[in-house]
Amino acid sequence: MAKVRIQKIIAESGYCSRRKAEELISKGRVKLNGRPIKLGDKAEYKDIITIDGERINTPKNKKYLYLMMNKPRGYVTTVFDELGRKCVMDLLDGVEERVYPIGRLDRNSEGLLLFTNDGNFANSIMHPSKRISKSYRVTVRPDISDEQLVKLSEGVEIDGRMTMPATVNVLSKQEGRVVLLITIKEGRNRQIRRMCEAVGLEVARLRRVSLGPLKLGMLKPGAYRELTAEELRAIRNAIGKGD
Repeated sequence: MAKVRIQKIIAESGYCSRRKAEELISKGRVKLNGRPIKLGDKAEYKDIITIDGERINTPKNKKYLYLMMNKPRGYVTTVFDELGRKCVMDLLDGVEERVYPIGRLDRNSEGLLLFTNDGNFANSIMHPSKRISKSYRVTVRPDISDEQLVKLSEGVEIDGRMTMPATVNVLSKQEGRVVLLITIKEGRNRQIRRMCEAVGLEVARLRRVSLGPLKLGMLKPGAYRELTAEELRAIRNAIGKGD
């Protein structure tokens, strides 16, 4: 049997994403048949791979889960937080399979967040080349000018690089606050907040309402559910992995 990169095996096991697996390998936390490994090493599926001494499982008939959560504010998007803050994993009562979040929403953001134990699926959604659209309902202060709208739409500079063009629509206006719907096709760190800050707007609330063809709908904050067969088919088509 041909050998496979170890980070790929770890991701397929559902332990974590491929990117996180590469980080664990680089930190020396992964062993192959009892021996330390380096990034780029390969293994067979029958080999014993351990992370921090815990053996990962790679059954061929593994049940894959695909979950959608309405992440509430105040939770960090991580499996475990060293600072003891509330994690999104704390909200997944009743989920027996080990799943992990796809991408992230920062602590003060809320809305649509996906979880899975399918490493290839997660990697495809997060890969920059897929350019999956993400829409956010954003409340900003104090008001927004036409010039600011144009800048947000055409792109602003973050860390020396311009953001890709975005779709920005004004949903409502009240004195001292404006609600926007912003759709982007990239996923840089805290991008929406930093885009707004770059044009002089304060973000009061940020909620992701859709990811590709998936919509948050009426899911209550803190609640989660499995994706329907139709939703799963739609998102697979969007990332080029139709069945």
